[in-house]
Amino acid sequence: MPSSFGLWFGAYAEALVDDLELLATAYSVSDKNPLGSGAGYGSAFPINRKITTKQLQMRTLNFNSLYAQLTRGKTEKLLLNAIAGIAATVSKFSYDVCVYLNQQFAYISFPESLTTGSSIMPHKKIPDVFELLRAKCNRIQATPNEMTLLINNLPSGYHRDMQLTKDIVFPAIDSMKECLQMFLFSLQNIQVHQNILDDDKFNDLFTVDTINQYVQSGMSFREAYRKVGTEVNEGSFKPIKNIHHTHEGSIGNLCNDEIKEQMLLVMQRFVNA
Repeated sequence: MPSSFGLWFGAYAEALVDDLELLATAYSVSDKNPLGSGAGYGSAFPINRKITTKQLQMRTLNFNSLYAQLTRGKTEKLLLNAIAGIAATVSKFSYDVCVYLNQQFAYISFPESLTTGSSIMPHKKIPDVFELLRAKCNRIQATPNEMTLLINNLPSGYHRDMQLTKDIVFPAIDSMKECLQMFLFSLQNIQVHQNILDDDKFNDLFTVDTINQYVQSGMSFREAYRKVGTEVNEGSFKPIKNIHHTHEGSIGNLCNDEIKEQMLLVMQRFVNA
């Protein structure tokens, strides 16, 4: 069925907004002060844990002293799940770019500075940036499972194993930030090819909308379905291309420039964070 650059680009903009909400949730859960829990069983000293919470400007504290210890590894895993959500969106988008950039589709293109040539095929433009983004983001998506394997078989309390959580978390954060910075830079250089659907090879994309227009004109869906199907099989199908969708979020109800700006703004928020 016919689509548009705006519909595709806007889908990922909305996905990134959801990813940002998940990241905000991870931040809210992590914004709790564990100080004063001792080795997990509290302290006999007359300390006031709320004072350090206030001084550190944290939202609240982990009230139960033992649970303050149990958050080790759990908090990191929650953060990694949020980062993995972003990575999944970037990876899927990168896969789309690699497909839509090739000659079979040629929907979009990028400047030569963001692509490389083939070692033997002079016509080919390889989307190195997005292939590497896809690979790096797929590695990031593995980190929640890596954290699970590290902390899953431990009893309550603190264990030296927890030191290794940093080896998983910090590289994942750095890698995600680098991916987002490159992602944002690349998106600003995307080139959209116009009037692609005017090519007759895409005529069959309009079968459903043509059927719908017949139905809206009074023809039964069964009759319209058979009519269009027969015409396609006989090679006589003439699509009705003046399609008009009215519902929110559908093709024709998105402004490409606004969607692109929305996505870039969301990406900028991620990078600044």
